Amino acid sequence: MEYTPFPSWPEVAPRLIAVAAGREAADLVIRGGSWVNVHSREVLPGHDIAIASGRIAFVGTDASHCVGPNTRIIEANGHFMLPGLCDAHMHIESGMLTPAEFARAVIPHGTTSMFTDPHEIANVLGLDGVRMMHDEALMQPVNIYTQMPSCAPSAPGLETTGYEITAQDVAEAMSWPGIIGLGEMMNFPGVINGDPKMLAEIAATQNAGKTVGGHYASPDLGPDFAAYVAGGPADDHEGTCEADAIARVRQGMRSMMRLGSAWFDVESQITAVTEKGLDPRNFILCTDDCHSGTLVNDGHMNRVVRHAIACGCDPLIALQMATINTATHFGLEREIGSITPGRRADIILSSDLTELPIETVIARGQVVAEGGTITVNCPHLDWPETARNTVHLGHTLAAADFEITAPAGANRVQANVIGVVENQAPTKALKAELPIIEGLVEGEGEVCQIALVERHRATGGVTNAFVSGFGYQGKMAMASTVAHDSHHMIVVGTDREQMALAANRLAEVGGGITIFRDGAELALVELPIAGLMSDSPASDVAAKAERMVEAMQACGCDLNNAYMQHSLLALVVIPELRISDLGLIDVRTFEKIDLLEPLA
Repeated sequence: MEYTPFPSWPEVAPRLIAVAAGREAADLVIRGGSWVNVHSREVLPGHDIAIASGRIAFVGTDASHCVGPNTRIIEANGHFMLPGLCDAHMHIESGMLTPAEFARAVIPHGTTSMFTDPHEIANVLGLDGVRMMHDEALMQPVNIYTQMPSCAPSAPGLETTGYEITAQDVAEAMSWPGIIGLGEMMNFPGVINGDPKMLAEIAATQNAGKTVGGHYASPDLGPDFAAYVAGGPADDHEGTCEADAIARVRQGMRSMMRLGSAWFDVESQITAVTEKGLDPRNFILCTDDCHSGTLVNDGHMNRVVRHAIACGCDPLIALQMATINTATHFGLEREIGSITPGRRADIILSSDLTELPIETVIARGQVVAEGGTITVNCPHLDWPETARNTVHLGHTLAAADFEITAPAGANRVQANVIGVVENQAPTKALKAELPIIEGLVEGEGEVCQIALVERHRATGGVTNAFVSGFGYQGKMAMASTVAHDSHHMIVVGTDREQMALAANRLAEVGGGITIFRDGAELALVELPIAGLMSDSPASDVAAKAERMVEAMQACGCDLNNAYMQHSLLALVVIPELRISDLGLIDVRTFEKIDLLEPLA
């Protein structure tokens, strides 16, 4: 990997001092803007910024003493000068893009720092996959910090992943240059019960002086929550209501409030600040999961900040939540997150603090985007063939692989059904009385079939169950190799023949998403890298993803961002009901349950 570390503050301090004092000329001066100071929560008109060696040397009312014959001048013309935005918790793979193409997509939206947990690829390719993501991240012109994944599998004993991340892997990764901490500790029951492996991962991170990411996906705020906090996680993004946000900050955690493609958890939690008056410096904004269509059409962290403001948050407080609060949390307050001397020169010029149009983006002292267009290169890693050949079904699937055999002599049966909840990660544990036709249990009404197809070890395994809420009609099926977190293949359909066609198609193209109806393919998004990502431009992937959304709608599904719901149906760490390669999992009890039950 070609990687040149960005010069540290001590390395360039002599030059920064000389420029600030007027003894040397700056590389770049931004002149005549309104300085958004997130330390003091002020807007100070008529200020200049002098930049040297990629860092800020001087901020004041007149930087003319920093200007030399070769200094580039940018006239701010009264525009607001605000720090580059930080995404505190995210998964690049959810954008269906590699780190390079994700960076290319979000830089024009003003994101200059990302804290990314590549646990998706960890489940498919293990530590090697994490290293590839880490290495490409370090090649980018913006700051992409990597959190070492903590949970692969996310729920040991309830799923089988392609690889397992060990405590030894975590300890090794803590020495890598781009590792900022431990990714979200999803195995909260393991922490609560003192699991030695989980505690060893946390200890390795804390001993390295780095931050432990949290993931407490339970409404229980009693002793279990206290035990989880005592285990070491320093933040949490799984809150969905005001009480969740308040409980986290009261216990010394940072409350990360997310607005992703399908998660709308800011409005219900930000009232802890806007109405209850809690200290906003303990609240952070993030995206968690954004697909390529959202990035191309709606934005990234600028979208989140605009949303927080629309929910009643003061614009300067919302900006703190997306800049200095994040930097402070990860121990980087002296490196990023503000426009102050010594920090990396990550700066946005915007004409409005409420709507936040992103007119110019500067990262590490370099203009990286203007007028919504990127102006720099985002280098690509040479992804090996091992990362491009990851869909192994064992055999060509047929309709019979998706049959659910009824109990002998039964005419109808009661089934446990996964209930999709629009715009939220949790599902509902439902029950439905279903008909039996020619010895097979069939979906009816809102209930259709779901299957998890094993794709890591070519076992040929297919786990069948039922799901409700998508509204599909006609003979159709949708399949995806993005299936958080184990990333086997999830197939949802109303017809077993279509389900087989969809699954086999993804094996043929090396992973992605496809939709079949009446024997014809309506949409295909190829994701050849680990079955999770494309190294094509975000605009190309977004266009294919848009056709996928249109195909889902044509099949009767009108849920908002229904694809995200589809991709999370195997996420066995978020209640209530999920599917894994081992069966149907009740996440309220972390136990496998029977699909079919006798009628009462």
